[in-house]
Amino acid sequence: MIKLKSKTQDALLFYILRTIAVVVIALLLGIIFVLLHSAWPSIKANGLSFLLRKEWNPVEDNYGALPFIFGTLITSFIALLIATPVSILIALFITEYLPKSFSRIISLLVEMVAAIPSIVFGLWGIFYLAPFVKNTLAPFLKLHFGFIPLFQGPSFGIGILTASLILSIMIVPTISSICRSIFELVPAHQKEASYALGSTKYEMIKLAIISPSLSGISSAVVLGLGRALGETMAVTMLIGNTPLISTSVFAPAATMASVMANEYADANTPLHVSSLCYLALILFLVTFLANLFAKSIVKSFSRG
Repeated sequence: MIKLKSKTQDALLFYILRTIAVVVIALLLGIIFVLLHSAWPSIKANGLSFLLRKEWNPVEDNYGALPFIFGTLITSFIALLIATPVSILIALFITEYLPKSFSRIISLLVEMVAAIPSIVFGLWGIFYLAPFVKNTLAPFLKLHFGFIPLFQGPSFGIGILTASLILSIMIVPTISSICRSIFELVPAHQKEASYALGSTKYEMIKLAIISPSLSGISSAVVLGLGRALGETMAVTMLIGNTPLISTSVFAPAATMASVMANEYADANTPLHVSSLCYLALILFLVTFLANLFAKSIVKSFSRG
């Protein structure tokens, strides 16, 4: 009787889990179908040239996605360059240098940053970060690195650099919390063995913690990239929302998420709405490819 009951419970659990998995896959396919259906008029009208055209003019129903793809990728890339080393150092400091009782408090504080709404980050960026970039950071970069095209041109406080900085702050908790969890899984005997061989603290961290954790760190970085690619409100408030491609990080720009947030409610032609859905489909594909790339990195490290 007990054996029959346990078999029934196992079968019930199996079917529940399988149903949940099918529902999740169906939701994903449903989202793809809705995006394709909504974007199809723009796909037929513009084709793949939509990806390469620079002009975005709703008045004349002339649309091109290149400035928004550029803005999305450049802000996310700069944010990752800033956030990745900071996040890894925070995770190492918490796991290897702080006492256990104190490290829990610091970890909680770092993770609480991820709970702050993006609109709050946007307001903080407008009232503090943008003036700081305009009056302090931009003059400093121009003075010391002005010979590089990236740091040339006027700075109004609102632009690619400001949006990238706010994105880097927003993704630090995501990357650092995952890295911290990975570093805590490193066996204590592995660290002790490194010390026994005469390693310094720096060498122990490099050989016994960082090297075995590279695949996990890569996954954490890509999760942070996913957050950066899809971030909307804070970026919309700080990037300038101008569909331009510029070599200067001080220039205004726009991202795929920001143009959708700005224009979807006011889109008054079918092609305008469809072009915004086309952008959403592109953003979905970019995020999907980024995660696929991350999985390939994890597999390559695992094989190594």
